[in-house]
Amino acid sequence: MKKTFMVEFELPDTFSEEFMALIPRQRYVVNTMLAEGRLKSYSLSMDRSRLWVVLLAESEFEALETIAQMPLSDLMEPSISELMFHNSADAVMHFSLN
Repeated sequence: MKKTFMVEFELPDTFSEEFMALIPRQRYVVNTMLAEGRLKSYSLSMDRSRLWVVLLAESEFEALETIAQMPLSDLMEPSISELMFHNSADAVMHFSLN
């Protein structure tokens, strides 16, 4: 059974050319993982110092494997927490009045 994990990344104070060059590939991989349902959310703080990812995985090890597939993973420091639950507006049933 899949568990839900919150990953908080601490981003570097200044972005190197290498970091900036990997951003388009990061966005592609993240969008693919969102479409596949592996990631539930992906958020960046306004000051660009932190990045939060909610993902589904069988274990913390599998969560780390998912993170490792992200092009920027080697340039960010992750902190992983298993969540009891993760509610979002997307998970709430929407009814049509038609």
